Amino acid sequence: MAQLTGGDSSLLRRINSAVTLHALRGGDALTLTQLVGDTGLSRPTVEGVIEGLIESGLVVEVHPDPDSRRGDSTRQRGRPARHFRFRAEAGHLLGIEIGTHGARVALADLTGRLIGSYARPIDESTGATERLGLVRATVAELLRRSNVSRDTLWAVGVGTPGVVDAEGVVRLGTALPGWTGLELGARLRRSFRCPVLVENDANLAAIGEHWKGAAAGMGDVVFVLAGLSPGAGSLINGRLHRGFGGAAGEIGSLHLLGRESNPAQLLSAPSKPIDPLDEAAVARVLRLAEQGDQVALDVRDRFLARLVRDVAALVLAIDPEIVVIGGWAAGLDGMLEPLRQQLTRMCLRPPEVRLSALGDDVIATGALRLALEHAEEQLFSVDQEAVRTSAATGSAGATSTTPEAPKVSRHMSAR
Repeated sequence: MAQLTGGDSSLLRRINSAVTLHALRGGDALTLTQLVGDTGLSRPTVEGVIEGLIESGLVVEVHPDPDSRRGDSTRQRGRPARHFRFRAEAGHLLGIEIGTHGARVALADLTGRLIGSYARPIDESTGATERLGLVRATVAELLRRSNVSRDTLWAVGVGTPGVVDAEGVVRLGTALPGWTGLELGARLRRSFRCPVLVENDANLAAIGEHWKGAAAGMGDVVFVLAGLSPGAGSLINGRLHRGFGGAAGEIGSLHLLGRESNPAQLLSAPSKPIDPLDEAAVARVLRLAEQGDQVALDVRDRFLARLVRDVAALVLAIDPEIVVIGGWAAGLDGMLEPLRQQLTRMCLRPPEVRLSALGDDVIATGALRLALEHAEEQLFSVDQEAVRTSAATGSAGATSTTPEAPKVSRHMSAR
């Protein structure tokens, strides 16, 4: 970063506010003296920043229990130290999963702490307009149950099947009726006054497991969303790999090349086809395989052979530390060991293989993390172009163009 000058007062205030918020966001109430030590800023600077943050509604002064100060004669003789905390309740975040068979919504505060969740079943044949209406109703019900106003939302993350571009348009989505070409981001933004961020469901599942699940603390991760048409999300050095057009990890599309069996052929035995061919029916067949049913074992072996070959291609390309298996197969422990054995046979360095720790909540959790990252950018980022412009011109009027966090009130009410 170029050296800042004395004329950069607005930018410096932004930096000082971000540094102070970082110190407070850990959760504990801190005194001015502690903040001075944690931030390296002067006491007058911290006092000025704190007053501004209190005015914005992001910080509040708290009064510790007097009992906690008993025995501290020095503190009792003087004026009690002022304590401040970050108001995580000042805003909220939403994570939404739009799935083949339903919608799931998760609500969190500005630290990502889960407040509540709600799920609604939706028939797989439901069209796009009706499905989006049911998604909106699911959001409204969760907000009502949580006594949270829609106006307090800072960001909404959305997970959907299909290939999604940067504008939230589903370029290819065969799992849901009327989904290909759907301007999903634009349609959902009509319901919110905050940014709506749309991402592929398997990508968000990888993010969710990396945040709070089986892949926590690991840098290179592959998450496999097992289903009739499996998908995968990958993290490299902890960052999502989307590919140039957002289609990375679409391993379920190989049959479209004409060289592979489609899901119906793959998962139906010739003498005993699965009808209807859906996740619930396949899950029942896999449970029969665990019990030794020969027809079900044949179906499982074909499914595993296809899944292992697809996953092995990703493992060879990325060399992940871990492969996490989720989706409708996540609860079927009998799938895991055969998958490990086959990957060991096919890969130069077989990764660790685990079942998803988050289960049905994994996509909504990843969507919540996406919203949280956007909120953190609003709270903490300093726009680099503004820094360069300010440093080059020395103008006292130079300011950051980073989106400002919404103004918040000290008392929230639901409506």
